[in-house]
Amino acid sequence: MAEDAWNSRDPQRVALAYTPDSLWRNRSEFLTGREAIVAFLTRKWNTEQEYRLIKELWACQGNRIAVRFAYEWHDAAGRWFRSYGNENWEFDEHGFMRRRIASINDLAIAEGDRKYHWPIGRRPDDQPGLSDLGL
Repeated sequence: MAEDAWNSRDPQRVALAYTPDSLWRNRSEFLTGREAIVAFLTRKWNTEQEYRLIKELWACQGNRIAVRFAYEWHDAAGRWFRSYGNENWEFDEHGFMRRRIASINDLAIAEGDRKYHWPIGRRPDDQPGLSDLGL
């Protein structure tokens, strides 16, 4: 569900999964609350064009989950990137995410090296996952 929400590129929809006072670290940026999340995601998806994401569960225990992910996007100049990362999530007693810690690295790729070719939006069920793609 998290992957589907992020692939919608709808900041309001994504923000609803988080507590109103959710704490984020995204790379070197620190955010607090849904309004900050919406502003951050709006800015992100204006910069990271044609964004497509795949997430994969890495580990979970109690109210904490670790996922790994990779997403592809291009900048305003048409340069393509694959961004790799890990996220640590902590949930409250109602199932909302109260903390998200993301570490992300960007790799410049040639357009011909892209692996994510589905139409913008939800990843189709027949599209391979990260492990299947060797990422």
